[in-house]
Amino acid sequence: MTQNYKSKKVLRKQQRCIAVVEKDCGVQASETPTHNLAILNAGLSTGLTEELVLTTVNQHGAINQLFMLPNKSYCFLECATIKDAESIYETLHNCSHIGQNEAVVYLSYFKELPTAIDNKWLLPLPNGLIILPNFITPDEEALLLTAINNKTVETVAGELKHRQVQHFGYEFIYGKNNVDINRPLDKQIPTACDILWPRLQLEAEKLNLKLDWQIPDQLTVNKYAPGHGIPSHVDTHSAFLDPILSLSLQSDVVMEFRRGNERVPVLLPKRSLLIMSGESRYDWMHGITPHVYDVVQSSNGALTLSKRTERTSLTFRKLRRAPCNCNFPTLCDTHIEKIKTTATTFVTEDDAANLEEQNVHKVYDEIANHFSETRHTPWPQVAEFIDSFVIGSVLLDIGCGNGKYLHCNRNILSIGCDRTNGLLNVCVGNNKNAFRCDCLNVPVRSASVDACISIAVIHHLATEQRRLAAVKEMARVLRKGGRALIYVWAKDQKSGGNKSSYLRQNKAVNKSKVTEDQQRQLTAHTVELQSNDLPYNLPVHTNRTEFQQQDVLVPWKLKGADASINEHKATFLRYYHVFEEKELEALVAKLEEVDLISSYYDQGNHCVIFERK
Repeated sequence: MTQNYKSKKVLRKQQRCIAVVEKDCGVQASETPTHNLAILNAGLSTGLTEELVLTTVNQHGAINQLFMLPNKSYCFLECATIKDAESIYETLHNCSHIGQNEAVVYLSYFKELPTAIDNKWLLPLPNGLIILPNFITPDEEALLLTAINNKTVETVAGELKHRQVQHFGYEFIYGKNNVDINRPLDKQIPTACDILWPRLQLEAEKLNLKLDWQIPDQLTVNKYAPGHGIPSHVDTHSAFLDPILSLSLQSDVVMEFRRGNERVPVLLPKRSLLIMSGESRYDWMHGITPHVYDVVQSSNGALTLSKRTERTSLTFRKLRRAPCNCNFPTLCDTHIEKIKTTATTFVTEDDAANLEEQNVHKVYDEIANHFSETRHTPWPQVAEFIDSFVIGSVLLDIGCGNGKYLHCNRNILSIGCDRTNGLLNVCVGNNKNAFRCDCLNVPVRSASVDACISIAVIHHLATEQRRLAAVKEMARVLRKGGRALIYVWAKDQKSGGNKSSYLRQNKAVNKSKVTEDQQRQLTAHTVELQSNDLPYNLPVHTNRTEFQQQDVLVPWKLKGADASINEHKATFLRYYHVFEEKELEALVAKLEEVDLISSYYDQGNHCVIFERK
């Protein structure tokens, strides 16, 4: 009887897990053995890794593919044969645990794999990324190792403590990913490396590859202890010319290239030369995840494990000595610095807080009811983002206004917060969960929500530091793997020649630019409408026209009953910092704890989605 009870209990647990997987992925479980297995209660969200799965599963059967889904507590195996699948199922189902988790795992056969799953080993390499296998011979490898080992070796402290590093020509400064061009080193690149450059030129000619240099002037040698890696990064654009070269010695390793939500694993065999040029050098980050084993694809297509041994890498660079002129602004320090130096610095932090109090918070309190009447339909792409989260997820809407996004997905817990009492009263009146706070100091526990949105909020913050602080708060409250969406007004209200809905609503002003006469009227109007004595003079924007400056006051005119109630002042000025193209991406790029997933333009708004690492 006891045994029968336990069997029924296991079956119930298995069936509950199957139901979740079927609903999430649109696949159907099979009562008979197939090639496809799912580990139902262990995945990336429970701390499972590819390495742990393969270490366990390969003892009992061969698999062609392992599919680990982001933020999921399950994963899929495509087995080499049905016999392999049966062996794995019979050995592991309700009999074993994987990794450090002592809970047993439950498995099930499935008729098919989710259609959205791709084999990451079949993904194309990033543009400009080239791997030249066997670039040197074993004898040349030994010669290079001897030349390097004759030099002084530095043990790197801190987070790089598992590496020994040598610098030649110039010291590569970790943390900045740069060099000091005014402090060349006495140690020059060993002459043993001279065999590489004629060979590189020949390969470049074969591949029709343009090189900005022929012989490097900087070399960094890293000696990695087995199992250790390097954080994901991009070599500073303005510091080095194109390309960056990396020669791998002693051990194979898998390097991961990352751009937004794209992940491409690249196997670097020992004695191979990696060439990062163009897009792969400027627009992708690269790193090596710390692992004892790498998951690799064998010659017969099956996944297997490759154990790492001590590895030495030689990274060759050529100093640029000038600003970068690339076409990839997202990770470009020259582009980011240009935005930073041209950003408005017209107020101190105290002035900024005062400006926001007078021309944002107080204004929205005054216009709350009228504003809410004009904001009732969720923007489609915001609603789509909210709908992408699974049942039981937690969403925080920072600057929720009247709460129009809090009921978009009724399968998740949606909570809003706003600084404005008037708008919070609207939320409460509509039975929506909302509380009062400032977006710069959100009283929510760190790593506690799955989703975070900030729609038309941070453009009301008057300095870059305050805008960055707001984005940091969003990142702080996100769980690992959680995603955030930000919308801000764009300075350019046209995309591809098409006017945004903001401009299309202008029926009174036919010209897209403010005339001199209009500007004179607006300047005079500023004195009349300003309700404070702040030490700056901001232009008043003409509604429904192109923005002429980034920092402006935008009028809001009350109508109907609200205008009668507020006879003393029917027009209010709201402060805005409208964003240049790529400015929002550059802001997010300052946060090391997040990955930029995507960016887009939506009806006069610049938008980004980022994910917490």
